[in-house]
Amino acid sequence: MRRNKWFVGSVVGFIITLLCCATPLLVIMLGVLGLGAWTGYLDYVLFPMLIIFLILAVVTYKKRCQTSTDKDCCS
Repeated sequence: MRRNKWFVGSVVGFIITLLCCATPLLVIMLGVLGLGAWTGYLDYVLFPMLIIFLILAVVTYKKRCQTSTDKDCCS
């Protein structure tokens, strides 16, 4: 059950990071909060986070499939 939490958490983190990279949502939020000067540094943080969450999702999915007895889990 713990592996499922890691998988769901990594997928949710990946989607949130992808939304922040692909849309100006984070830039608008930082501007509203008065932190617009930080927007120049977002690429240094968001792209590595995107890669880390993607790798974490793939690793936890593969581990879940290896320990699962369900044959439909991985093809």
